[in-house]
Amino acid sequence: MCRLFSPLKIKNMELKNRIVLPPMCMKMAEDGFVNDFHIIHYTARAIGQMGLIIVEAAAVMDNGQITKEDLGIWNDKFVPKLKELVDSVHAYDAKIGIQISHAGRKARDTNNMIAPSALSYGDYKTPREMTVKEIKEVVKAFGLAAKRAEEAGFDFLEIHAAHGYLINQFLSPISNERIDEYGGTFKNRKKILHEIVEEIRKYWPKEKPLGVRFSATEYEEKGLNLSDILAIIYCNEKDIDVINVTTGGITTATYETYPGYQLNYAKEIKNKTDKVIVAGGLITTSELAGMILNENIADLVYFGRLALKEPYFPLRFAKELAVDIKWPEFYERAK
Repeated sequence: MCRLFSPLKIKNMELKNRIVLPPMCMKMAEDGFVNDFHIIHYTARAIGQMGLIIVEAAAVMDNGQITKEDLGIWNDKFVPKLKELVDSVHAYDAKIGIQISHAGRKARDTNNMIAPSALSYGDYKTPREMTVKEIKEVVKAFGLAAKRAEEAGFDFLEIHAAHGYLINQFLSPISNERIDEYGGTFKNRKKILHEIVEEIRKYWPKEKPLGVRFSATEYEEKGLNLSDILAIIYCNEKDIDVINVTTGGITTATYETYPGYQLNYAKEIKNKTDKVIVAGGLITTSELAGMILNENIADLVYFGRLALKEPYFPLRFAKELAVDIKWPEFYERAK
């Protein structure tokens, strides 16, 4: 069978195929809550036979939303609707994860914008430099978010350390000019992520996979590069199971994109660690997706924009690859 439709077990999570919906902000939440849109949106992709669905970035604090229309997980009140979403996706034989995040200096709608240093992103407002006490509060907030994700029944948890959001801001010398224990040296700059991972593991079961999304390059001479990301992974070796590979976001720098433009970074991380690697970036064909897996560039492939415009594309991919997969019973007449 084509590897794209082969199963994969990561700890206690058994995926029926290697097709992943990455976290993409839908900007459809009200006051941080899951609503009918989210249930319809994510469940449609489950019916379409995506193996793993990762819910968009959910803010761990009320000043951590990217926009006010993003999901929240900073309070127990969010758990019942999150559980409703989980149950709906599970009903159609898919696994579901959630990405937890704090936007830091990219939380454009908050009046309490915080960051490692008082350095703005582009033309956004200038954030307030966090105190050490506030850093500790963020660490604890990530732990409690993991607790709520477990209570809601998610199969997988992903920490957002990419795209220029708060953890990435601490990691990058571009956005972190602190001179205390959380800044300066590379060891100090990655301290917050190590603490967050440790805090999450107090609440997120050992038998469930934990992932981190990293920007493998920042497209800036002074920014993080692949060797830095590998060093961070090695530092958290025992606690991280999955690496979701993306790029950019710490500045407004533009860069060329094309199908597979991030695959070289994924391949290097795959070759130099024993982690489960999720790769993607404008992947739109079954041929390219199959190549990613057959050439051992990654273990899972994410499809973002394609999944937005064609929620049932896995059914088409299976036909193109001559793989006979089980269709949803209510759609079998169209097979």
